[in-house]
Amino acid sequence: MNTAPVTNSTVHPTCAVNLRIRDDVRALIDRAAKSFGRSRSDFMIDAARRAAEEALLDQTLVRVDPGAYAHFLAVLDQPPSGAGFDRLMGAAKPWQALSL
Repeated sequence: MNTAPVTNSTVHPTCAVNLRIRDDVRALIDRAAKSFGRSRSDFMIDAARRAAEEALLDQTLVRVDPGAYAHFLAVLDQPPSGAGFDRLMGAAKPWQALSL
């Protein structure tokens, strides 16, 4: 894989990433990129960056002391209640409003 820096006018240096993909996958990516008015590279970089962020966020560990954790579990064990919950449950449901 060639990772030599590419010079451009941006503040952040970039490097090349080479990928080998099937023709049908490339066509799909090109079609999607075109629908957004973007280049293949820009589309793929953005999609890969978003996927990487999601993967890392899914692995985020939150550390709390035992008391805070016990409180968190107690709150989760409580049945939902309150004005906001009642309003939500009383709201019209779009899937029930449809009549065929």
